[in-house]
Amino acid sequence: MKNTFHKHGSKYITSLIHAAIENGSRTATVSGAWEIDTAIRLPSDFTLILQDCHLRMADGCFSNMFVNEHHGTEIGRTPIGTDHNIAVIGKGRAILDGGEYNGLSESTQLRDGMPPIWKNNLLLFTNVDGFRIENVSCRNQRWWALNFIYCAHGYLGNIDFCANDVWIDACGNSHHGLRRDRYAEVLVKNADGIDLRQGCHDIVIEHITGFTEDDSIALTGLNGAPEQAFAVDGLPRDICRVHIRDVRTAAFCTNVRLLNQGGIKLHDIEIDGVYDTSFGCPHMDRGLYAVRIGDVRLYGSRHATPDETYNITVRNVRGGGDYAIALAGSIRDLTTENVECFGGAQPLLDQRAEAD
Repeated sequence: MKNTFHKHGSKYITSLIHAAIENGSRTATVSGAWEIDTAIRLPSDFTLILQDCHLRMADGCFSNMFVNEHHGTEIGRTPIGTDHNIAVIGKGRAILDGGEYNGLSESTQLRDGMPPIWKNNLLLFTNVDGFRIENVSCRNQRWWALNFIYCAHGYLGNIDFCANDVWIDACGNSHHGLRRDRYAEVLVKNADGIDLRQGCHDIVIEHITGFTEDDSIALTGLNGAPEQAFAVDGLPRDICRVHIRDVRTAAFCTNVRLLNQGGIKLHDIEIDGVYDTSFGCPHMDRGLYAVRIGDVRLYGSRHATPDETYNITVRNVRGGGDYAIALAGSIRDLTTENVECFGGAQPLLDQRAEAD
């Protein structure tokens, strides 16, 4: 039976948050199905419990579902404005749903009145020290589902994804099931699961499942528009000390991707347990890579040097796409262990010389 969504979910949940602050509990519980039309700000030292809850973005809106309290403020770009200890915990069936696609993409952003693309993140945390997101399902993300910039000491666990799998043919007809030979016709492009961007460190990501249109998990050290918008003066830019475990996803691009360019360091990363589940997946055909480190394509001002990408361990990978592991750029102290292939996948695509 299809949920009937209550209107004004943003206002209702914000009122629960304010009440929990006033009574000192600093914990609020949301149940039921609610439509979200503007971002809900989560304060420091606060836990939001989603108890058998379905939150869905309103049709036609351009907004995140959740942001931290000081996100997008001037003080939020300073160490003084760091938010602390924010948790979003699902209990029972907890769903964060992008709903109907709103047309905002990397190609349409900032044109004809459109906002920047990161307004389509379901959750966008910037400058948060101490966070926990667990036991939630993300559905129909309109771009990356969960995005973190300058965030530290966090846990992301037991998160399931199901991205939009629609492509539109030349006659305007919709079809389900993404095909590589029709990529230009994919409706919602670059629909990642979890993205750690510049300045993220000391984070555990584990028990990740489902289907993502692009990368399921991406650690991306670039100095792009989001990083410039939300950079925190005085905090390090490195992505480091991240532990990724038990990723069982069907990813149209890559299950776990690491990329750093333009002087951003990426180091001390452990990836343990990546399992390509795309075989027989109704949402897509064969993916590209289980683990991908670097790229021959230039996204930043220059490729990384060996003293910028180092101490990376990849173990227990089962790849069923084109390649289990793909490498490019300069990488120092890389360890790979127990890499298996099935369905015609190759163990390694090594393009490091091409990117140097």
